[in-house]
Amino acid sequence: MSCKVVSLFSGGGGLDIGFKRAGYDIVWAVDINQDAVNTYKKNVGDEIICGDLYQIDDKQIPRCDFVIGGPPCQSFSLAGNRHSDDKRGRLVWRYIDIIKELQPKGFLFENVTGLVSAKNSDGEKILPLLFKAFSEIGYSIYYKVVNAADYGVPQLRKRVIIVGLRGYMNNFEFPATTHNADGTKGKKKYVSVKEALGDLPMPSKDCGISEHEWPTMSELDKYICHHVKPGGNYMDIPDEVNSVRIKRLKRDGGHTTCYGRMDPDKPSYTVNTYFNRPNVGCNIHYEQERLITLREAMRLQTFPDDYEFVSKSKQGKNLIVGNAVPPLLAYTLAKQLIPFVNNE
Repeated sequence: MSCKVVSLFSGGGGLDIGFKRAGYDIVWAVDINQDAVNTYKKNVGDEIICGDLYQIDDKQIPRCDFVIGGPPCQSFSLAGNRHSDDKRGRLVWRYIDIIKELQPKGFLFENVTGLVSAKNSDGEKILPLLFKAFSEIGYSIYYKVVNAADYGVPQLRKRVIIVGLRGYMNNFEFPATTHNADGTKGKKKYVSVKEALGDLPMPSKDCGISEHEWPTMSELDKYICHHVKPGGNYMDIPDEVNSVRIKRLKRDGGHTTCYGRMDPDKPSYTVNTYFNRPNVGCNIHYEQERLITLREAMRLQTFPDDYEFVSKSKQGKNLIVGNAVPPLLAYTLAKQLIPFVNNE
């Protein structure tokens, strides 16, 4: 197969890894974050540049068969119109303008589920506006909220996927799910946290695996980890913990993942960019009294074990991993699209 792909908002390349594995040829990629670009070059390829899409002329972007990527989720909360004063709010329209200029056979647009209810500054829902804009430049639109766990990713990660195909005679269907919670109806059971992480050694500087050191934690966080049971959360923390935040959580309620410990027999909750903190997501190891390591977060995101970072910044690495499309999900979607991008 020869399908030339342009990747926008590429980050560390989770989406690109999946498409390359499926046989696509990434000919050009761009991201505004230099750390992400350097890491992409080490793991995916040299075809990426660091740049601002507002400073890049459309003529610099090579012709291609397919475009992948989606604007940062923050842009949707800011999205107004094409003439908004905030560049981040115009990224959505910049994306559409690039599709209009390149006229690829199709594109895949990924984003957070908040896009479903997001409104612009005029109070209009953004999703129908996007569909209308893509339709006006010649694309039939297919849309679904997919759960990565349904395709073998050991993580309950829901994301909006929009596929656009040039013309109006396409019959694209999203790939059939392969996994479910109980392994019934001819499907496999969800891949659990223990299946994904159980073969990794105890974290340490000398364990032989990169990005797998024992996380630094406060004494309070260590105490909390000790008391939260597998599948549990802040409600397991003893009342004797004299923390204003935890008292407020118990009084007013909070996200069920707050101070959560993973259940070994289930997929993890969504891996975010704050998995080095116990109070933002379900980030406590299912068995050991610690937070998960960066390598474990990468496993849950289905990054390959030989993926390495150039960035020395911990938060920079966390952003790359937490914002990524799981490569396994990307591969599954890419395979499903092959008949449509090969269709002349």
